[in-house]
Amino acid sequence: MKVIAFAPGHISGFFEPVYHTQDTSRSGSRGAGINLSLGALSEVYIEHATTPQIDVLVNNKVTGAPTTKLAVTHLLGSRPLHVTIKTELGLPVGQGFGMSAAGALSASYAVAKLLEQPLTEAMKAAHTAEVQLRTGLGDVIASCFGGIEIRKQPGLPPWGLIEHIPGACQLVLCVIGKRIDTRKILSDASRMNDIVSYGKYCTKKLLENPSLKNLFSLSYLFTTKTGLATDRVLQAIEAANHVGMASMCMLGNAVFAMGETDNLVRTLSVFGKVCTCASDTVGTRLVEG
Repeated sequence: MKVIAFAPGHISGFFEPVYHTQDTSRSGSRGAGINLSLGALSEVYIEHATTPQIDVLVNNKVTGAPTTKLAVTHLLGSRPLHVTIKTELGLPVGQGFGMSAAGALSASYAVAKLLEQPLTEAMKAAHTAEVQLRTGLGDVIASCFGGIEIRKQPGLPPWGLIEHIPGACQLVLCVIGKRIDTRKILSDASRMNDIVSYGKYCTKKLLENPSLKNLFSLSYLFTTKTGLATDRVLQAIEAANHVGMASMCMLGNAVFAMGETDNLVRTLSVFGKVCTCASDTVGTRLVEG
């Protein structure tokens, strides 16, 4: 049996981490971001075995994929099944594009379908894995529903609440430096104070005036105030702001921008590898099976 599922990548412009000590379903983040037409496409096969086994190939290479494996383990339980997951990632990992969430979510959707489980269980499994491994907080819930979103309350439904900013957009993405280990940032108490404070402020201000322009503006404020960006990333943002709107992808050495696409591509190509994509308005979905 085979099922294929797609989960969009996701950029957070700003975020406020929220941890619930007793229930990962209530952990997550407030903040805002944009889902991407580039993401993770997972092809999943399941066959009977004597003991549970999960094999993951990412872009045709065998990999540990801890977030995906933990999410799928939550769904499998003790069932003696051999699960083979072949995932194609459209964007690099560790650059603020939500690829660990998209990989885990697309695989979990396909596994849930094969096991005849509700897709809400797949969402819960992927979210729980991300929170437990500290590879992300709000990407799973955002990726499930797609669009340009404001995460008003953290966690999964019914606790987590999302409000959408209507519309769609074309984006230019630029990877500028080495990948960032999200776990290190989320475990750094000194950084977290500023992140929580400015994340809370930016979410409040965006809810007062929910627009894409305001999302970019507040994301830029968050980037400059939290000190998460390198000098090179800040230089790229400043250059891109002359021909559009730009900010840092949280958490990655990467920039997302919107405006005159051709000019933005030329401008940002000086700083790193550039690609273009659209916002995703659908969210995670089954493609085949």
